[in-house]
Amino acid sequence: MIKLQDYIPIVGQQVVDDLRLLADKLKGRVIQNINSTSVGGGVAEILNRMVPLLQELSIDARWDVIKGGEQFFEVTKKFHNALHGLQEKMNKSDFDIFLETSQKNIEEMNIYGDIIFIHDPQPVALIKNKKDNKWIWRCHVDVSNPDQKVWKFLKNFVVKYDAAVFSAPSFSQRLPIRQFLISPSIDPLSDKNKELPEDVISEVLKKYGITNDKPIVTQISRFDRLKDPLGVITAYRQVKKSIDCQLILAGGGAKDDPEGVKVFEEVTERAKEDKDIHILLLPQNDIEVNALQRASTVIIQKSLKEGFGLTVTEALWKAKPVVASHVGGIPLQIRHKYSGLLCHSVDGAAFALKQLLNSPGYAKKLGENGREHVKNNFLLTRHLKEYILLFLSLYYKDDVVYL
Repeated sequence: MIKLQDYIPIVGQQVVDDLRLLADKLKGRVIQNINSTSVGGGVAEILNRMVPLLQELSIDARWDVIKGGEQFFEVTKKFHNALHGLQEKMNKSDFDIFLETSQKNIEEMNIYGDIIFIHDPQPVALIKNKKDNKWIWRCHVDVSNPDQKVWKFLKNFVVKYDAAVFSAPSFSQRLPIRQFLISPSIDPLSDKNKELPEDVISEVLKKYGITNDKPIVTQISRFDRLKDPLGVITAYRQVKKSIDCQLILAGGGAKDDPEGVKVFEEVTERAKEDKDIHILLLPQNDIEVNALQRASTVIIQKSLKEGFGLTVTEALWKAKPVVASHVGGIPLQIRHKYSGLLCHSVDGAAFALKQLLNSPGYAKKLGENGREHVKNNFLLTRHLKEYILLFLSLYYKDDVVYL
């Protein structure tokens, strides 16, 4: 198990000392995290790393997952898309399915925490079990321009919370409760982000039949239309006309994302007959993701909407040059032409890719700047500190708490 002291060479002794000092003020409080899946996606990934470290700080942090069937997750996927501003046909039966499954969870889930930390829309209705404890709703998605029908439905639950947390300033909503801005983070010591020996990277490339005799452009993401994998293929084919390169589209799935298989099939169909496009449906294998990112010449993240984009954070931490869409939380990580290149279209993505592939010195400098930016702003230790301050602020409302 990775311990807090293992982070000292990266973030410094003072950061860890501050965490211990703050955590001491939360002793005796139980923090109950609740989300919709224990595997797949950024929320589960963060909780897998964060809960053990909170426990090491003597904070009684726990993690529970709601239950839901296929219909429920189909509805919440539609909610997810609609909150990102996509057109989804929502009917009464969708809301009825959500309420019916929510009611079962309300009746069956044991709510025991002093602070109940609800992640995303799927478990939002559990607020009906609120008693004399504190409740936080953590929104991990881009709600800067949500479908109003879905948002108003969810808002009826959100307003009953003690606080809401968003990842970017543009996601903030008009709410009668306290709001906090806390960006997600990566764990620099996790299997997905730690340093890897060259032989491990080579073995992963060999496993998937990928050579390193030409530049590699990679997007690591769930197979989700909002990640625009078809747009990535189009951009790659524009680049391919002038630069001989290859493309990796790799990702896994999540229990609460039923669209993944369909999107994977669409991507595979679009990529067929091009031996330089590698479509990889990865298991939950963080070492392989790490290796693929480290083997890449350029990382792309051409999302149409993005709550934050932890795959961008991961790539920047590895000092890789990144081309990413100017959406959601990505501009918090990439300052255009300083820590990466931002794009607004398929043509813009292709232009940026060609610029980086043709200018390795410039690409290297962007990667170095990106790593330093992540070190200063988006590592797990910063995230831990801000969550602890958030928890404390629920009990010390009259005090000024800077997050």
